[in-house]
Amino acid sequence: MKTSDLRYVLKLTAILFLVTAVVALLLGGVNALTADRIAALTAEKTAAAIRTVLPSEAEPQKLERFPDESGNVEAVYQMGEDGWAVEVIIGGSQDDIHMMVGVRKDGTVSGISFIAMAETPGLGDVAKQNTAKGEAFRSQFIGMSGSVAVTKDGGEIDSLSGATVTSRAVANGVNAALACAAGLS
Repeated sequence: MKTSDLRYVLKLTAILFLVTAVVALLLGGVNALTADRIAALTAEKTAAAIRTVLPSEAEPQKLERFPDESGNVEAVYQMGEDGWAVEVIIGGSQDDIHMMVGVRKDGTVSGISFIAMAETPGLGDVAKQNTAKGEAFRSQFIGMSGSVAVTKDGGEIDSLSGATVTSRAVANGVNAALACAAGLS
């Protein structure tokens, strides 16, 4: 390799390094500017999800300790004598599904709500939509207890058409919440 070739390669390497460093600094700056707003929006969505899955006169009290053998339970909120709102993060077909599951004191599901989900548009993301299909899917879980599964796995939950992975993930999230709440009883 000639000296001129080596200089050319080193010059290109230096330019690439500088461009990468500038872009990294810009991304870090944008993250620093938006982190507080993102955290505030997530907190708002979480509070709304708690009220959706377990309407109660009581103020949610976040529990410091709770049982979780699944590793999917993020937080548990005691809702007075009404039950618990269990925050679950579980892997979906595209990304993690961040959901809230309401569990009454009798161990039955009172509702589910999604805080964040990035499933396939028109298929898996139907679960979170306020449409007839989305509401029908979510309402299947209400009143369920014990172990929940989709019909393809011998359970009672009808999968969303074309979104079996998402449907199974939601069922697994509900199972994690039910098991956690059972340990709190």
